[in-house]
Amino acid sequence: MTGAGAQAAEYRIEDLAHASGATVRTIRAYQDRGLLPTPERRGRANVYRETHLARLRQIADLLDRGYTLASIKELLEAWDAGRGLGGVLGLVAEVHGPWTDEEADRISRRELDARFGGRQDDEAIAEAVELGVLERVPGRDDEFLVPSPQELAVAVELYGAGVPLPAISGHLRELRGQVEHIASRFLEFTTEHVFARYLGHRPPTDSDAAEAASLVRRLRPLAQQTVDAELARAMQTFATRHLHHHLGAEKTAIAEDATRPVLLPARTTQAVQELVGAERVADFVTAATERELQARTLDDLTTTHAKKGIVNEST
Repeated sequence: MTGAGAQAAEYRIEDLAHASGATVRTIRAYQDRGLLPTPERRGRANVYRETHLARLRQIADLLDRGYTLASIKELLEAWDAGRGLGGVLGLVAEVHGPWTDEEADRISRRELDARFGGRQDDEAIAEAVELGVLERVPGRDDEFLVPSPQELAVAVELYGAGVPLPAISGHLRELRGQVEHIASRFLEFTTEHVFARYLGHRPPTDSDAAEAASLVRRLRPLAQQTVDAELARAMQTFATRHLHHHLGAEKTAIAEDATRPVLLPARTTQAVQELVGAERVADFVTAATERELQARTLDDLTTTHAKKGIVNEST
């Protein structure tokens, strides 16, 4: 790096790569795609400045947040055109920020083993890391980060109640698939009815993005509140039904016009949704069930008729 002061800092491409963490090849690729301002040509060398370093860090941050290079280019072009990115980056920060007030914690391997009966189980640890219940701390084999202490506490309570660790992991995988489906549907719903008007421009205007960020803050807790209420309702319904079943309570007839919820595996629901669309899942399952009942009824009638025929022939 050369230059008299920080404001006049100049970089060769190798120096810029070292300062930004990007490779020389990546910097050149960004130039070719128009993501970086054209450097000053001085003799046979290109000279880069602090604006290039700031842009590289901005690109790296957006890539970490899951944006593609194409969408990043649109955002940066809006910035260069003077439209501003304050609102857009505020929206990005709001969406990527924590969606819970719960704070991560750390736990030692010794304490973790103690919570699960004192037995070392490397396979269970590996599964917990794969599921994200635990995260390894770089350079520390005896310590883990716990993103959700509540989730770990649930696993501890279930294990203490007699549920094997593989069963807990399997249940979490199934539950996660179902919850991700709920989250996806909630986002589709709110985008269609709320956020579509703010996200019509690519990228959205600064004011629209700022208002959308404000709405994210207001609507963020609604999904969890709705799920909490519906889960409480469903748990009461099914817990009562299970209790009656196991205590031998008298069964009640189902009225012809009554409906009862049916649990389907998340994979089945997802497959049906991909086939017919989310809004027609219930209709599809109902129709498929009715066809199966009709087919079984016909099979029973055919079997009964065949048996009667055999009896008649023998007499």
